[in-house]
Amino acid sequence: MEFSSQDERPSRRRSGGFTLIELLVVIAIIAVLIALLLPAVQAAREAARRSQCTNNMKQLGLALHNYLSTFGACPGGYVARKVSDKTLAGAWGSWSPQSMLLANMEQGAVYNTINFMTVNEDMASGAYVNWTVCTTRINSFLCPSSPLPVGTNWNKGNINNNLLPGNNYFASMGPQLMPYARSGAPDEIVVGLFACDGGNGGSAVTVASIQDGTSNTIAFGEWRMGDGNINKLSIQDVINIGTGPPGVNTWWDAKTQIPAGALLIPPWFPMCAGAAMGTIGTIKNKSNLGDNWYASEAGFGLGNTLLPPNPKYPNCTSAGYDGSIGDAAGIYGMSSFHSGGGNVAFADGSVRFLKDSTNMNIIWALGSRAGGEIVSSDAF
Repeated sequence: MEFSSQDERPSRRRSGGFTLIELLVVIAIIAVLIALLLPAVQAAREAARRSQCTNNMKQLGLALHNYLSTFGACPGGYVARKVSDKTLAGAWGSWSPQSMLLANMEQGAVYNTINFMTVNEDMASGAYVNWTVCTTRINSFLCPSSPLPVGTNWNKGNINNNLLPGNNYFASMGPQLMPYARSGAPDEIVVGLFACDGGNGGSAVTVASIQDGTSNTIAFGEWRMGDGNINKLSIQDVINIGTGPPGVNTWWDAKTQIPAGALLIPPWFPMCAGAAMGTIGTIKNKSNLGDNWYASEAGFGLGNTLLPPNPKYPNCTSAGYDGSIGDAAGIYGMSSFHSGGGNVAFADGSVRFLKDSTNMNIIWALGSRAGGEIVSSDAF
């Protein structure tokens, strides 16, 4: 039997592997897909974090709503007493509205641990009584999009490794510079919902005095916590300019509030911005906004609504000394890690998103409780 030469040739079968070119093409396709999907994944994660942040603020708003229903007034920033001589310690060491709402936020165990009769700052005054609770982090006060506070608290000994509890949600003083209220002072009437008791009453706001309505008055706002780095400027840094707006006596002057100070306060904003660069690397660059939730001071428990979220102007204090971040008139305003704006909780328990582009006058109107303004829902 004869065979053709074609039949005598051995058969050639294709190898089952990839060529180098095919492998590179596959890798390139995968890389492109990852590049396309990564922003979507990050956006989905941020949407989840923003949703959790909204839920946190809703808890605060509902806690306030329940408190108002029970007591007929907002929790004030009440002063506490020293352990040594039982005298009132003044604003330094007073308790924040957030701390008084803990029992309405399923944080009864933390609330019951606090000794509200005793100060929460200053070792010599007896703050050690509350040190453990004052180093407790409460997730409901922390925005998931925000990094945790950096650094340690110099005034907390060695408890919980000096843990800074942090606070992303301030109680709103409204559109005013001065964090204190005091009966008989020119600015005794708080324009927002919260203030620190200046030692002579005036910090408790009743339901009847919320004349604009609970659904039209900001109760809590969002801010970024300080990054603890004085060597760079961050949007949440508090610049110590050492002086207030020209023509305004920053101690007990009605012009520290809106509307009385409507023409005098805004020119101060660019003055603070102009001084910011000179504070880098110095103690005048205060990078510890929102260190804690328990202190009824501006920059910690209290903030104001003078500017929209993430403004082009920095936070600012008029303190003529290098003391605490918020024991003087200043700007302690809204900021967030959410794109385009920040969350606010209203006194009726609702939560809304304020855009960065919101007009300053709208912010003033939403922050005041009895301004009589009419604000359209599409204005922010």
